[in-house]
Amino acid sequence: MIKVSELGIRQAANTLVITLFSVLLPITSLHAQGAGDTSYDGTTAWGDPDLQGLWTNETRTPMERPVELGNKAFFTEEDVQAMRAAAEPAPVEAIVEEVSVPAVGGNVGAHSAIWLDQGEALLSTRQTSLIVDPPNGRAPLRDSAWQAREYRLQHLEDDYLNFTPWDRCITRGVPGAMLPAAYNNAYRIIQTPDHVAIMHEMIHEVRIIPLDKSDHNDERIKLWMGDSVARWEGNTLVVETTNFHGRGMIANSGAGGRLRGVSVTEDLHLVERFTRIDEDTIIWEVTITDPDIYMQPFTISMPLNHDPDYVIYEYACHEGNQAIRNILSAGREREKREAAEL
Repeated sequence: MIKVSELGIRQAANTLVITLFSVLLPITSLHAQGAGDTSYDGTTAWGDPDLQGLWTNETRTPMERPVELGNKAFFTEEDVQAMRAAAEPAPVEAIVEEVSVPAVGGNVGAHSAIWLDQGEALLSTRQTSLIVDPPNGRAPLRDSAWQAREYRLQHLEDDYLNFTPWDRCITRGVPGAMLPAAYNNAYRIIQTPDHVAIMHEMIHEVRIIPLDKSDHNDERIKLWMGDSVARWEGNTLVVETTNFHGRGMIANSGAGGRLRGVSVTEDLHLVERFTRIDEDTIIWEVTITDPDIYMQPFTISMPLNHDPDYVIYEYACHEGNQAIRNILSAGREREKREAAEL
């Protein structure tokens, strides 16, 4: 099997488009070109649009569109057929990686791919990236934000604050908690007449979003996941979130590509939209505004897929987790050795 990292999806490597996506099939054509028909009329007992259920969003569609695709927002049916023709099934033995003892000082590696659960398919919408605006499908990051992100990721041994809040088992934040990762991509939505609750499988967080609240909390009250207020616009749940304390990050896992580890500020402003378009699909999108980090607002969009048979288990993030302590102690050991060599 060709690994995702080798394909360079997350780094938008300069490879041919057919090669880039050939192993990411199958892809379904349902709802291609976006939300499409929004006439689904399922309602709750009290008459609100019904978003309830267990939903998943695992995908191999990259966060940012590969540069060589330009402004091509969707694959065509011809593209899909060409990808299918180019795809070759991977033998089982290629999936199971050989286990060997790393050299002293070497990288001990991570989970074998066989234990991960990021899905095998592109989004059913045929999107070429999760980012749908601006037209090039890429985050309008300021150079200063990119440089700060690179510094932190290159200096993980120096300070625990350089790790993402997810690495530290605190939170994935918003919108990070809604973004796909390598595993635990499930969300349970529960509604009452005056609240919507979203239980996130990863870090077992629960967002309780009021529908009967018109104003945000006092601006002096700052939170990891911000303060949300919501309203219905037709069949769409619109959730506006402000009041962030600026210690979070926009995306936490490697699936976020260049967005992984990018900080947020207290000026972060989010507008999410949840639109159920049929029995099995909710289109979720979020528009992100953070002027010191991004040159302009940008929008991420993807379908959430109904999966009533999915089983959510406990996520005990810090049970026996010694990774950060060990990484920091390795950094101190490295400094001692470097000093001894002077």
